[in-house]
Amino acid sequence: CSIAGPGLVCTDSHLALCCVLNSPLSTVLWKFIQGRKSSRRGVLLIGLCDSGKTLLFVRLLTGNYRNTQTSITDSSAVYKVSNDKGSSVTLIDLPGHESLRLQFLEKFKAAARAIVFVVDSVAFQREVKDVAEFLYQVLTDCTLLRNAPPLLIACNKQDVTMAKSAKLIQQQLEKEL
Repeated sequence: CSIAGPGLVCTDSHLALCCVLNSPLSTVLWKFIQGRKSSRRGVLLIGLCDSGKTLLFVRLLTGNYRNTQTSITDSSAVYKVSNDKGSSVTLIDLPGHESLRLQFLEKFKAAARAIVFVVDSVAFQREVKDVAEFLYQVLTDCTLLRNAPPLLIACNKQDVTMAKSAKLIQQQLEKEL
């Protein structure tokens, strides 16, 4: 795996597990997607409701924290990568509500250059079955299987006392899948 650094665990060439803290998020994101040459420009931020997708979206675009609320629609913006080539991708934040997430995934999956699956490390224990079910739906989707965009599992909220570790989340997801 070409991704290395603190808090990153790679399980195969298309799946990585990451703890999201105050690390250089743009560097992690760029290393994650740069190895894949593709005309697809979308980086999908997906996960269950309240996992932190929108805050991650805002933080990547502005570098700032902002109060967010549950999304009922998608948000997208061009993200300029700070490298010598001046490349850019389109970050797409998809709603995580159970009744909306598959509908929005269906709409944007063909454009996915990469997928960031955001997991709430604090609520993980009570949401493990729902997280695993949604992850399974993503991993077995025909379009995503054909296009094979890299998938990063971001274990968010690691700074909270009761957060589960990335290793535990990985083990639990492997067990559920």
